[in-house]
Amino acid sequence: MVDARNTKCKIARRLFLQKGGAAAIGAAALSAGFAAPAFAAPKTIKIGYVTPRTGPLAAFAEADKFVIGQMKTFLKGGLSISGRKHPVEILVKDSQSKPNRAAEVASQLILKDEIDLMLVASTPETTNPVGDQCELNEVPCISTMAPWQPWFFTRGGKPDTGFEWTYHFFWGLEDIIGVFTDMWSSIKTNKVVGAIWPNDGDGNAWGHPKLGFPPALKKLGYKIIDPGRYQNLTDDFTAQIIQFKKAGVEIVTGVPIPPDFTTFWTQAKQQGFRPKAASIGKAILYPVAVEALGNAGHGLSSEVWWTPKHPFKSSLSGQSAAELAAVFEKSTGRQWTQTIGFAHALFEVAADTLRRTKDLGKSASVRDALKATNLNTVVGSVKWGGKGPFKNVSKTPLVGGQWRRGGKYKYDLVVVTNKAAPNIPLQGKMEAIS
Repeated sequence: MVDARNTKCKIARRLFLQKGGAAAIGAAALSAGFAAPAFAAPKTIKIGYVTPRTGPLAAFAEADKFVIGQMKTFLKGGLSISGRKHPVEILVKDSQSKPNRAAEVASQLILKDEIDLMLVASTPETTNPVGDQCELNEVPCISTMAPWQPWFFTRGGKPDTGFEWTYHFFWGLEDIIGVFTDMWSSIKTNKVVGAIWPNDGDGNAWGHPKLGFPPALKKLGYKIIDPGRYQNLTDDFTAQIIQFKKAGVEIVTGVPIPPDFTTFWTQAKQQGFRPKAASIGKAILYPVAVEALGNAGHGLSSEVWWTPKHPFKSSLSGQSAAELAAVFEKSTGRQWTQTIGFAHALFEVAADTLRRTKDLGKSASVRDALKATNLNTVVGSVKWGGKGPFKNVSKTPLVGGQWRRGGKYKYDLVVVTNKAAPNIPLQGKMEAIS
C-alpha cells in the first residue's frame, strides 16, 4: 500500500529542488494540498495623449513621434512607484485639428480605454475640449502649448475656484504682449498695428477688449487697426490688406493658423503691403511653416517658448535642451522645433506625478499628486499654486525671436529679446523687415 501523504511530500521536495523560488513553493504547496498565496500583477498605467497629428495645426505635432518614441524607450522597464515597477502604456489620439474630434477621442480614452492620466497639447482648439471631458469625467489632465487665458477663461474658469482635474503649464498673453512690444521698440515705426485675429479661442482672447492686446497696446501708445474676426481657412485677405494700407500700418500682429498666414503674407506682398515688423503667434513658430513662405519668411518674428539654448534639462532623461534638440535632428534629419521641449515636458510631469501617487487605483490620488507638482523640466520650473495667476496654471518663460535666412538650415530662429527671461541668451538684435 502506497503512503499518499509521504508521496506528496517527496513530490513537493523534488519540485522545490528543481525549480526553486516562489514558483516552486507555490507548486509544492498545491501538491501537498495547501492553497498558495496570491501575487497580484502590478497595475498597467495607461496614459492618454491627444494631439493634432493631422489638419491645419499638424505643425504643432511635428515632434510627437520622436518624443513618444523616446518615452517608450525610457519607460520600457516600467515606472517605479512605491518600490514596485508598473508597466506603462501610452495611447495616442489624433484630434485632426478639430475641437469636436478632440472631445470625441478624449471621451474614448476615458470611457473605453480607462486611462489613468490624460495629456493634451497644442492650441485651445485641442486643449479645451479635452480638458472639459476630463473635468466632466473626473480624470486628471495635464495640458500645455496654449496661452493660459484662452485655456482658463474660455472654459469658464473662475479665479477663486479654478478647476478640479485639469492643470496647465505655459505662458500668458501678458508675456507675449511684453515680448512683442519689446521687439517693436527696437526699430523705428509709427506705432500703428494691424491685427489679424481669427474667430477661434486664440483670436478672441488676443483681441479681447479688456483681457487681450487692445488695452495693453493702447496704454503703450500704439494704435490698433482691427478689421474684425475672420474664419479660419479664409482664402482672401484683400479687405484686411486694403484697410492696413489705408491706415499706414507698419506693424502686423495676430495669431492665425499656419495656412492662413501663408495666404495673408503672400497676398500682402502681391498687393504692395510691406510692414516693418510682423510678429505672429502660432503660424510661424516652426521651420516647416516658415519654409512654406519661400524667401518671404526673412525678418518675421514670433514668441519663442523653447530653444536648444534654453538653460534647462530633462528630469526624466537628464538631457539638456541642446542635447535633446541634437538627438531630434540626428534621428529625424529635420531642424529642431519648439514643440520638442514642451511635448517632452508633458511626459516629465506625468512620470513625476505618477511616481508620487499614493493609490494608483484612485483618480483623486493621481490628481492630488499632480497638483502638488514642483518639478524642474526641460522647459523650466512647473509648479502649480506658486508660479501662476491661479491654482491650475504654472507659467513658463518666454522670449522673442526673428527668422533669418542662412546658416545650417534655410531659416534660423534667432532670439532677439529676453527682457523677461535674461537667463535665456540673446543671439542677435531685432531688425526691420527689408
